[in-house]
Formats: sequence, structure tokens, C-alpha cells
Amino acid sequence: MELRHLRYFLAVAEEQHFGRAAERLHIVQPALSMQIKALEEELGGPLFTRSSRRVELTEAGLLLQTEARRTLEQVEHARLTVERALRGETGRVRIGFAGNAVFSGRLIDDMRLFRETYPDAELIVQEMAPHLQNDAILSGLLDVGYMPDYRAAHSAALNYECVGEWERVVAMSDAHPLSHRETLSVDLLAGEPLIFYSTNDNDTFLAETLHRLLGHEPKITHRISSTLSVLAMAAAGLGLALVPAPLAQVSIPGVVYRRLESSELAANLMLVSRKEESGGGVQAYLALARQING
Repeated sequence: MELRHLRYFLAVAEEQHFGRAAERLHIVQPALSMQIKALEEELGGPLFTRSSRRVELTEAGLLLQTEARRTLEQVEHARLTVERALRGETGRVRIGFAGNAVFSGRLIDDMRLFRETYPDAELIVQEMAPHLQNDAILSGLLDVGYMPDYRAAHSAALNYECVGEWERVVAMSDAHPLSHRETLSVDLLAGEPLIFYSTNDNDTFLAETLHRLLGHEPKITHRISSTLSVLAMAAAGLGLALVPAPLAQVSIPGVVYRRLESSELAANLMLVSRKEESGGGVQAYLALARQING
């Protein structure tokens, strides 16, 4: 028994006439009669009583009418559900993010647009260190990541798209001798203990750039992956923290932010995803995020 047999059967049952049912189905009447006869032979008995003017359902036909309607309704429901999922209207998107994704507003803008466009889809958000996001996306635990560009951690299986770039600022204790300055030159960082807003030793780009600008190794005393920990340590006077400018929106007692005079130390935000992505919800999320970026 095929779905088309059920559709043919229901057309005859509802029209109570083979000719009208054939017209409705856009097939010739002899072909329809043959299909119904084949269905009756397969089931082992008559589904209709026939007269010259009309056909009526037998008791078995009435039972099949109920079941056929239920089956075709379920098939249609399944079709619509899958189509919505493929369009991204339903499903789930799991997002990992680092601090500047929130403080820059970029993550919030992307999520808000997705929620407005696909209100039935589910968003799951988790703060996670950048190098852990790479692994989580590759293993399928995350679908999308927002992170600084740790070039050494790039994977050939992932897409890395820049969705934001900002200058860096120096976060420091308000009691620090440099706190009275409005801006700081890079040479003023020489010999100062530095707190890196980092995740692991893969954060070499910033250190290498500082090395080149200073002419010697920077004095990196701490590498911290938590935004609040970085700012707390800076407030306590344990060092100067080089952080993306959006973090200056975070008001922490005892912390002041000073602009750093160097365009070479810019911070960026990458949108990371799998190159081979089949999930409709994830594809829809990425399309909207790229639309904002465009």
C-alpha cells in the first residue's frame, strides 16, 4: 500500500463517484478504477459498493477512511516539520562566547535578530574560553563560537569570520602612577607587569607584536581567561591589563581605563562555525549574523 493509493481511495470516498474523483486527481477514470481494485485485492475485500449513480463505503471502507485521513495528516505534519527545520524556523543553536562578544553588543544583536526572525527556535548560550570553543564546535558540543582571533588555534575544518574589530585599552588600578594619563604610549608598558586577557599559550600574536614594538620581551605575569578576574587583578594593582575597548563599559571599583596609542594592537572578534554544517537552524543563524556583518 502506497500513499497515493490512500489519496485515490479518499478522493473516491469523498466524491462518491469515480468520474468526479478522477477529475479531481487529474487522472483518467479507468486508471483510478484499476488502482482501487488493486487496493481492494491487497486488503482482501471490497471497500465500496458500486451502483450506476454512486459508490458507497463498506464497513471496511469506513474504517480505512478514518485511518487513511489520519495517516495522510501525519505525513503532512512530518513534511511541514522537516521543512521548517531545514529553513531554520525550529531546531537548536548552541553558542559559545568570550567576554568581548557580549560587551561589544555583537552577540546580543545576533541573538535578538534570530529570535525575532525564528521565535520557535531554541538558543543555548555558554561562556567558554576560545580554545575550548574550537574543540567544542569540532566535536559537535557547540554550533557557533564568538572569540578573539587566536591564529595558532585555527582548524581547517572551521570557518573564521571577523565580525568586529576594536582598539585595545589598558585597564589598571586607579592608584597606579600612570592612571593620571588620558592615553598611554606602548613604550610606557616597558617593565610593567602585564595581565593578558587570554586563554592559553596560543595567544602569541599580542605578545609578539608587543615584543616588536617594545624591542624586548613584554613582562607578562598573568594569563587569565575570565573577564572579571582580569579586571579584579588590575584593580588590585597586580598589573596592567590590555583588553578590547568594549570592556571599558564594565564599571569595576578601583579600575580605570586608558586608551593605548597603537593601532597594531587592535582586538577582533571572530564568528566561528563548521565548514560542513547541515543543521537548518545553525545555517539560518549564520545567515542572519552574516547579514548584520555585511
